[in-house]
Amino acid sequence: MDRPGTLSAVAGARLDRLTRGSERALRLVGDPRLGIGLLLITGAANAVAAASPRGSWLVATPPYLVLLGAVTLSGLAALAVRAPVAWREWRDPGPLADSREALHASLPMAGRAEASAMAGASSAMRDAGYRVAFRGSAGAPVLAGVRRGWSQFAGLLAHLAVVIVVLGAGIGLAFGRETTFSLLNGDQALLDEPSPGFTDAVRLDGFDAAFGADGRPSRLDTRVTFLREGAAVRSETLRVNGPGNFDGYLVHAWTYGPAVRLRAATLAGRPLLDAVLPLDARIGDANGAFADLPSLGVTLGIALEDPSTNTLRISAADSSGLLDSARVEAGGRARVGPVEISVGEMTAYVTFLSRRDPGMAVLFVGAGLLVLSLCAALWFPRRRATVRLVDGSLRILLRGGRLDDARPELDRLRGRLASAMDGA
Repeated sequence: MDRPGTLSAVAGARLDRLTRGSERALRLVGDPRLGIGLLLITGAANAVAAASPRGSWLVATPPYLVLLGAVTLSGLAALAVRAPVAWREWRDPGPLADSREALHASLPMAGRAEASAMAGASSAMRDAGYRVAFRGSAGAPVLAGVRRGWSQFAGLLAHLAVVIVVLGAGIGLAFGRETTFSLLNGDQALLDEPSPGFTDAVRLDGFDAAFGADGRPSRLDTRVTFLREGAAVRSETLRVNGPGNFDGYLVHAWTYGPAVRLRAATLAGRPLLDAVLPLDARIGDANGAFADLPSLGVTLGIALEDPSTNTLRISAADSSGLLDSARVEAGGRARVGPVEISVGEMTAYVTFLSRRDPGMAVLFVGAGLLVLSLCAALWFPRRRATVRLVDGSLRILLRGGRLDDARPELDRLRGRLASAMDGA
């Protein structure tokens, strides 16, 4: 062999090894057990992130993104490995191997010639919806058929659907934005972080709640108005599991709490504070808030001591410690250290969650495709059948899906073959 021929042979051998190695790697990555394991790990990570109040960091870490990438590669590899096999089996069916999963039946040929019997069986299988191919030899003919061969592609589409779902989740993690903010009645806030030209906002118009005898809320209605460039666009009432949608932002009324209007003045009557304070902090076991009065060097602590009577405990402290405290009901007045306090009406604040997720549409498309593909694969299962001559009778082998009871189909096929024999 000359030198160019030797080099070509060596290159060919290396290419063959590379091809075989690539096929093995592809089959390993597309193994169903690996894919199921990755999906279980991903589901466990999502469950932990959803169960923990501060677990959202878990789905934003590099290991989680690597896990999503592994799920994507596994789904694509499974599709690449199985799609050609499913296509060949559908277009050119092969004989079914005898196994414990295959159902058996026999049918006497009633004195018919072998060629005539096989021709009649082929016609009956085609009438039953099978794509039929002749296999074997002239002395031992075999009929191989497949019905609903496309159903296997419906099952394979589930792998592609999982990839689309993961892609939608990845887009949401990479480009989604989430903002929380609290509003009092009449206040407004942007739906996202401030940026040039961004004017989408929401205004809180009112909050209505009703509670049952057991103290559980029976109605939590939040009235809002969505704004663009400072002008009202649409008013809407947000309810539990009924968020608002504005320019691609989902707006939820996430939580709520009490608020109080508080006025503070010096003993000489000079105003120090006049505002509605959300009681969104914890002071002991009560909802509360803190307010600084820098001109006096005093900090006020406001705690809702008795929600049933709207009674607050107001404390004044400076750098030396607690100065004074007093219990005041809504609408009352009291002197607390060097400050004169007037408590106005009790109201409520609402904390909103605003989220923009560009991957949501992709995720829903993947979820819909997953449901449809699984329904098609389960409701219209693929059936494979083989008919061969054994000791003067037709032996039928039939196999359905793993979750499919194929015995009615075997009875139907055997009846069609018997009718073909009787008719002939």
